This record gives sequence, C-alpha cells and structure tokens, in this order.
Amino acid sequence: MKKQILISLILGLIFSGMQLFACTNFLVTKGASVDGSTLISYAADSHVLYGELYHWPAASYPEGAMLDVYEWDTGKFLGQIKQAPVTYNVVGNINEHQVAIGETTYGGRSELATQEGAIMDYGSLIYIGLQRSKSAREAIQVITTLMNEYGYASSGESFSISDPNEVWILELIGKGEGEKGGVWVALKIPDGYVSAHANQARIQTFPLADGKKSITFSQIDKINDPGIECVYADDVISFARQKNWFDGKDKEFSFSDTYAPVDFGGARFCEVRVWSFFRSIKDGMDQYFDYASGHNLDNRMPLWIKPDRKISAKDVMDFMRDHLEGTPLDMTQDIGAGMFGNPYRWRPLTWQVDSATYCNERATATQQTGFVFVAQGRSWLPDPIGGILWFGVDDAASTIFVPMYCSITETPFAFAQGNGAMMEFTFESAFWVFNMVSNFTYTRYNVIHPEVKTKQTEMELKFIDEVKKIDAKASEVYKSDKKGAVSLLTKYSVAAGQNTHKEWLNFYTYLFTKYMDGNVKEAVDVPEGYKYHNPKLSQPGYSKEWYKKIVEDTGDKFKMPGPAGH
Repeated sequence: MKKQILISLILGLIFSGMQLFACTNFLVTKGASVDGSTLISYAADSHVLYGELYHWPAASYPEGAMLDVYEWDTGKFLGQIKQAPVTYNVVGNINEHQVAIGETTYGGRSELATQEGAIMDYGSLIYIGLQRSKSAREAIQVITTLMNEYGYASSGESFSISDPNEVWILELIGKGEGEKGGVWVALKIPDGYVSAHANQARIQTFPLADGKKSITFSQIDKINDPGIECVYADDVISFARQKNWFDGKDKEFSFSDTYAPVDFGGARFCEVRVWSFFRSIKDGMDQYFDYASGHNLDNRMPLWIKPDRKISAKDVMDFMRDHLEGTPLDMTQDIGAGMFGNPYRWRPLTWQVDSATYCNERATATQQTGFVFVAQGRSWLPDPIGGILWFGVDDAASTIFVPMYCSITETPFAFAQGNGAMMEFTFESAFWVFNMVSNFTYTRYNVIHPEVKTKQTEMELKFIDEVKKIDAKASEVYKSDKKGAVSLLTKYSVAAGQNTHKEWLNFYTYLFTKYMDGNVKEAVDVPEGYKYHNPKLSQPGYSKEWYKKIVEDTGDKFKMPGPAGH
C-alpha cells in the first residue's frame, strides 16, 4: 500500500508540470534573527527553469485597464484580470515595501488539481501579489481575493510571506472541477520562532475564528488588526465535510491531514529538509528522525520551533546549502557518492532493482535549482533601503548570494530576463557561468568544492560588509533625495551582480586549469635560466576506501605480482 502511495505521489507531481519535489523555504521572524531582520528563503528547483532576476517597475494604469495572465511554469495564456490602478516596483520576489513571497508545491489531493476556466496560477499569485501589496497581511488579502474571484489554476501550494515586521505561512489548494477558487489557511509565525516547508503541507489544526485572533475570509477587512494571527477560507472545513474527507469536530480539523496527507514520499523527500534545518538550530530534533525518514508518519514535527540561537542572513544562505551532512542520510557517505564524495544523485528520484523500488535522498541543495534567494526585511530602515533580496542562480551550494536592494530600477545584465535561456547558452549569463562551475565541481566534489566554499564565503562576507556601508550612505542621501538614494542602490546592486558574474567566470577558468584531467596543478616561479617551468603536479587519485571497494568488487583482476609498490 505504501509503495502505491509513493508511486501515486510521484506521478501526480510529474503531471503537475515543472515541479518534482521542488523548492524549499525557511522562515525566520524578527525575534529569531541576530539583528531583528525578517528572513525567508526560496530555492526554485526545476530541471527546466532558467535562473534569472525578474523585474516589474512601479506603474500607474487607467481605469478599466486589464492584465494578461500567463502561467508561470509554462507561459500558457490563462486569461485577463482587472489591473490595479497603481503597482509597486518588484525585484525578483521582493517589492519596494519589503514584502517578499516564496513557495513550495505540495500537490495534495489529485481531484483538486484542475479547475476549468481558472486564471490565477500560483506563480501569478506571487508576482501580482507583490505588485499590489504593502505588507504581508495585504499580500494574503490580495492573493486570496484574486483566487476567489478568478479561480485557482494550480495544485496545492505553501507560501512564505514576509514584510519587515512579520512572517506568515499560507497554505492553499483549489476546489477542483465544478468549483471556483480554493480553500486555505494563513498563520502568522510567532515572533522569536522559525518555520519551514518543503513540498509537503504542514499546517494541521489552527485557531477557529473568534474575531480577535482568528478570522475567516468574510472578515478579511479586519486582517490589518495586529491582533489577528490566523485567517482562513470560510469553507475550508465545510468543503472537506461535503467531500466526506472529514467528520470530526471543527477544532480537530487538520488542513494537511485532510487536503494533503503525508506519506512516505512527503516525509522522506520533503519533510526531511525541514527536519535537517530544524536540527541545525535546536537540540532534540532527532526525536523526529523516524518521521522525517518516512518510517513513523504519526510522529509529525511542529509547524514552528524556537531556535536555540539567533540566526543571521548568512546562516540562512548556508542552511540552503544542506545535503543532510551529519545525519544518518548524509549524501556524501554512501556508495552513491562515488569515489569523490559527491552529495548529488542524478534523477530519476526513484529506481528499481528486480521488483523492489528504491529512492535517492532529496536534500535542500540540489543540482536543478534555477534561482535561489534569501529575502531580508529590516524595519529600522526606510523601505527602499531596508529590503534586500540576496539572490543567486543555480545550485545554492555553489552559488553566490548577491545583494539586490528592493527598490532598484534596473537589474544586472548578467541576471536579467532575456539574457540567454535554458537552451540558449551564453557566457554573458550568470546562470550559465554558475552552472559551469557547479557541474565541473560535481566531477571531483571532495577536491574542488572546498575551493568553491572558500571563495563563496569570501565574496559573501565582503558583500555583507559592503551593505553596511551602502546602507549608511543611502540613508544619508535619502533624507534629502529619495530618488538619489534609489539611484545609488541601483548602481551598487547592478555593479555587484556584474562583478560577481565576471569574477565567477574567472574562477571557472582557474578551477578548470588547476583540476583538469584528474590532476592538481599549481603554478611555480620560473627558475633563473629557464624560459618556462612545469607547474607543480599532484595526482591524488581515489581514497583508500574507494580502492578497497574496487578490490572487493574485482578480486585479483588488477592485482600485480610481487610486493606492493613494485
């Protein structure tokens, strides 16, 4: 039965389009961060998603203007909706008011995955929501109102929504054919806590509407009341009763258990990423390993936890680079890691030997990432300066998070839309240059990756130091010249992106020169009297453990006569 559930989950995600156990979000509230920032992260993981930095400039529209909506995953035209009179500047997944949104797809009940005539897919809800929202609460109102009015054209989604003061999680799913819109629950993460989601619905029970801390969609006009910590669709419970999916008391209703019950795949491929993040910041999380590994689905983790230490933006960048290191599922330790300890497994995610089905691990850092970010909101600074999208392309474990201020009016050409595509290679694109480095690194991971990590840390710490100075400079300019401050920030972010692209291309040539052909070469000074001198050469070969595995597999096939070394 479990095998059938796993296969059904995999097939359902394949048929949903680009996403296959894709995307990871970590959410950090002000009270849980080292400096009072809000932080959310997002890795857009798809084998066919081209990593680029989207940009929608602020604009005004006449009454009666319409907006064409295209499905984010496929580019398919879905229909038109009413355009807002005013829209805000959006850079990637953050807007000029420091509102940021990320997502992960969980799919959920397959009978709810399609809705004929629906216009709003999950990607459009994100990017249109950002264009129309000044706060996380307003984003929730915009997203759910658009879905209610125009229908929902995707499967189940979890959204991370933040502003400089609050972080929310919103989980929704469509109502299927013959219905319109969706059912959903939004919860504010308590200050001082962190949460996460990774392709598995995580909201279970929630406080029922009392008009003080919890309201339904029909009371959405009260959402800006700071006391409200929960909002949900009016029919989120009654719809489940109508479908005969729930017959208990309202207070016992669990969104996740009803609309996206966790199974082996939901735990082992999805919740394991949440667990690995949680265990990095709080003792005692190993009690949930049996759940995260798919073997005790009743032992579910809490939706949020209070970390044992404060978390920085740099910490979140590094959490996004996790390969389950230091856990029983450490991807560098089993034979799948090969001779160079590679923590990557080429797809498919599951495979068969004889009549048995097996799986690879699905870690947070993965080869198929299109782009990744950490969105930082800082309430003590003016919005144009306070919001930063730390943005990277390709695999988080080998990218550089580059600071893109939320108000910038131009993006770096190396990251810009239209500069290259998934089947159009160009050296001028950061996506392709970072893929060159990462894919070369995969060939001899344990030798090359340490250099990548060192370079990564050096560049990111440099950016973190620079941002402090740019903050101060822009804040001073902002007092008398707001446009001048935005211009300063734009020039800085554009230069940071372009310089990163250039430096990473040079870094690739350095790595390739040093490590080609299985060798390790280092330049040496040319001795006096010589025109040139060969570089210092070493040939590390394979590890002792791997040589032993070769002997275990081949016996005496490669054994030489005589004493060892002769």
